[in-house]
Amino acid sequence: MEDLRAYINNLRHDFAMQTLDEKGVDVNPVLQFTKWFKEAVESKVNEPNAMTLATASADGKPSARIVLLRNFDENGFVFYTNYTSRKGGEILKNPYGSILFFWPELERQVRIEGKLTKQSAEESDKYFSTRPRSSKIGAWTSEQSRVIASRKALDDEYEKMSLKYPQENVPRPVYWGGYVLEPNSIEFWQGRPNRLHDRLLYTKENSGWKIERLAP
Repeated sequence: MEDLRAYINNLRHDFAMQTLDEKGVDVNPVLQFTKWFKEAVESKVNEPNAMTLATASADGKPSARIVLLRNFDENGFVFYTNYTSRKGGEILKNPYGSILFFWPELERQVRIEGKLTKQSAEESDKYFSTRPRSSKIGAWTSEQSRVIASRKALDDEYEKMSLKYPQENVPRPVYWGGYVLEPNSIEFWQGRPNRLHDRLLYTKENSGWKIERLAP
């Protein structure tokens, strides 16, 4: 264990690729995110739309997991899941969350906090229709976050659902759909040498955004 501790403690990476300055960012954080997201895609970041979603129970116990961003605009950031999952249950009782993007290839992070609401059924239907049939069947198969008897039980249920919906036009389960995180704060983080990173925080104020620099 001592060797492992020493190995972990000696893991070091000095960030030095780029800078982040108040004069060089867009006054609208969604447009600034769009710029960074496009750069992540163009840089061939692995899974640039992968984000950590943090939620909390009614009594404040946190949980986090990776989900995929599927859309975003001025109204918020969209992901899809099973409404009866652990995250769905927590959002029902405590509708606030945080999402975090980490793009190590660019030495960047973006942290977004705000209120979570369900996407309309029409929008969820529209997205669900674009999914591969296998993913649609998977949504019907998995009682997400529930204890199951075995892997075989899951595979057997998948085969059962495949027989039930043999065609491509699989309907969306009513317990599956989108959430929109409407941001009230967005922080952009750019790695810098000596752990003196650049951090710019946008905070929602009436119809605009306030930009402040945070100490690293």
